[in-house]
Amino acid sequence: MKNIQNNIGNESINHSSLGVKSRPYFIDTTLRDGEQAAGVVFSLAEKIRIADMLDSTGIPEIEIGIPAMGEKEIRDIRQICSMGFDFKTLSWCRANKNDILNATKAGTDGVHLSFPVSSLLMNSMNKSPEWVMQQFREIINYASGLFQYVTIGAQDASRADLTFLKEYVSAAASYGAARVRLADTVGILNPLTTSELVSAIHSTVPEMPIEIHAHNDLGMATANTVAAFMAGAQCLSTTVNGLGERAGNAPMEEVAMALELSANVKCGLDTTKFQKISDYVSDVSRRKLGDGKPITGKMVFSHESGIHTNSILKNRSTYQLVAAGMVGRKEEEFLIGKHSGKASIEYYLHEADLFYDDDMCSKLLTKVKELAERVKRSITKAELFDLYADLYAQKIDSELSII
Repeated sequence: MKNIQNNIGNESINHSSLGVKSRPYFIDTTLRDGEQAAGVVFSLAEKIRIADMLDSTGIPEIEIGIPAMGEKEIRDIRQICSMGFDFKTLSWCRANKNDILNATKAGTDGVHLSFPVSSLLMNSMNKSPEWVMQQFREIINYASGLFQYVTIGAQDASRADLTFLKEYVSAAASYGAARVRLADTVGILNPLTTSELVSAIHSTVPEMPIEIHAHNDLGMATANTVAAFMAGAQCLSTTVNGLGERAGNAPMEEVAMALELSANVKCGLDTTKFQKISDYVSDVSRRKLGDGKPITGKMVFSHESGIHTNSILKNRSTYQLVAAGMVGRKEEEFLIGKHSGKASIEYYLHEADLFYDDDMCSKLLTKVKELAERVKRSITKAELFDLYADLYAQKIDSELSII
């Protein structure tokens, strides 16, 4: 069986107290966990387009789907696998031989086997810790004879007994699993508990690559994924836009940019492709992005405040962390509204090659604020120039009356 270390390059995991971070290894699961979001259905053409766009970012591996869903799903997975993309491919399976046999028909490079590890989840499935450990070796050995590599999932790891979880991960390592996925299945972790969990598992089996699979139920999936990486989890499970069940998963674009700009870690992806793929997945999943969504939201590069725009005109990084070009966008023009200052007014009048002086700008700014409060939004450039035209006409009339 091919060890996942062959897939993530020659860099060893060099995290935690060492202060040096090797490149993260992204596993995108938009086509599996993303499509599991309630009401989301991708056509084969849409799946292929998403796969192609992911490939263009340099994503090293994608989890394509669940072969146990049926023949159509198997055909879709097989079609994508046959198209010569550069990423490695993975099927998701429950811990049984029938699921694994279905996965062999799909033609993926590897297979992911998910076992419940919390008492809550095991009880709901009528399983026990003894059953998990008894089935473990047989299932891994069976899958290893059929796939290049086998990854193991610790489902609901965030609520599992730590002693049992350590035993489970140690067994996975001894049986030759390529990596283990710690799944925060209901999103209960926070960055501190994530770090503690990953550190505990990493110290127990330091040679085993750890994957973090974070859900966003409490709004911490991105932070938890970054915290996991900093604590020793080199493999990061993400989806485009954070698409996934309930509140979703860790968004690829947010995790990558957080690593780049907050942790000074090169993500290894072409971030300039992020806006395009984000917009496409939003469209085909029918999940509209919030205007303020980090990285790819409509308004995240917009500025109105007079204090901000005055500084941004001199140096955009004063009040903007991410350069729009880093994620494939163009810088936005300043919004004009209630919070604007004279610098914004002067900017637009100068751009339009219109006459202005300090008195004109002061009067126009007052009119802008009045209109913005009345319509309860920023105003358009056309509205700005209409206000300017009225004031300029008044100025001319006033000068003529004096004559």
